[in-house]
Amino acid sequence: MDKPTFTPRVFSGIKPSGGLTLGNYLGAIKRFVDMQGGEFETIYCVADMHAITVWQDPEELRQATREVTAGFLASGIDPESSVLFNQSRVSAHAELGWLFNCVARVGWMNRMTQFKDKAGKNAEKVSLGLYAYPSLMAADILLYHATHVPVGEDQKQHVELTRDIAAKFNHDYKVDFFPACEPVIEGPAMRVMSLRDGTKKMSKSGESDMERINMTDDADTISKKFKKSRTDPEVLPEEMEGLANRPEARNLVNIYAALANMTGEEVLAEYGGQGWGKFKPALAELAVEHLAPISTEMKRLMDDPAEIDRILAKGADKANEIAQPILNKTFEIMGFVR
Repeated sequence: MDKPTFTPRVFSGIKPSGGLTLGNYLGAIKRFVDMQGGEFETIYCVADMHAITVWQDPEELRQATREVTAGFLASGIDPESSVLFNQSRVSAHAELGWLFNCVARVGWMNRMTQFKDKAGKNAEKVSLGLYAYPSLMAADILLYHATHVPVGEDQKQHVELTRDIAAKFNHDYKVDFFPACEPVIEGPAMRVMSLRDGTKKMSKSGESDMERINMTDDADTISKKFKKSRTDPEVLPEEMEGLANRPEARNLVNIYAALANMTGEEVLAEYGGQGWGKFKPALAELAVEHLAPISTEMKRLMDDPAEIDRILAKGADKANEIAQPILNKTFEIMGFVR
């Protein structure tokens, strides 16, 4: 029997815990916008159910969900071209997540490095949700028969788990129902590092606000943070190999490349041999040009939460239209009386 052909479809999401940073923008949202309106159907969600794997203050969760939505919209996600919704509005995510809990194996979960990193020495005290959330993430993706998943390098393992769950389901029930989705990992700044320590990922929870660019920062703040970012005394090299042991320098070159839609090599062809006194002001100007309009639009959107909620509700209706038939067919394949 011929293998089924699946509609080229992108699915990805962002967890609303803390504020959005430049890392979220370059590593995820900018790519989401770039994939919109092309060869793929694009489905993007605010992954609020993933957020509660660790404690969330209810009011802060509501605020963060709307802020992530505002970030999507201000960056160029068009709710008429893409499906945009918050995960908890589509109950099929939780339902398929449970079904996949019964397909996934404990050994697979034990290999998930992010759980080990997040749980640390307190693994016995964290929520069951934090342990099992890769199964819910697989449900998020496969609920829409997504074929491509834009993710950062640190999420690649979860997409591989999703492929394992799809393959086991198809094998166990002798069907070709779920596709083998592909992770999409590309670009010069898939992992944006701290402006104070180039060996650490830029984080919402870092101690100093100066180590990150928040998507709500205004033009003056963005410029100040880049101009005061940590560097080293050497000039910029003319080739990327020259940045091998210079994490802060490599980070700033990669950020410039991503914002300018250039390669790192192209950036160094322009700035190689020059000092930070020229490069950092140029980076600051480029960042302000790209990011300040986004932060301004985010503020405007956040002043009208009812409109954000309306957009999310409309997106959830569209998501349900795709998800519900796939969930119903999954129940049927597994033998449930419906």
